Amino acid sequence: MINIVLFCSAGMSTSLLVNKMEKCAKAKGIEVSINAYPEAEMSKRLDNVDVVLLGPQIRYVLSKAKKLCSEKGIPIDVINPQDYGLMNGEKVLDQALKLANK
Repeated sequence: MINIVLFCSAGMSTSLLVNKMEKCAKAKGIEVSINAYPEAEMSKRLDNVDVVLLGPQIRYVLSKAKKLCSEKGIPIDVINPQDYGLMNGEKVLDQALKLANK
């Protein structure tokens, strides 16, 4: 089971992407847990997380987020803006899986 967390401004638009990612993972037979939260909750939402992805609209918090995630050994990256805009669940899932090395 790979635990993926997405953070964005309010956690709303990213929840649509979560659904698409889960659908792709199911089709590929990959066990994942994917959740979306507002960026403001990041410090309390990192327990038992394998990968963190940030919505492109909050890329400005990347350095702060990297510091929080590195303390827990969690890889982090910003979702490609085009993949996010197109809600391309497959590409975003692939990005997360590559970060997790699984």
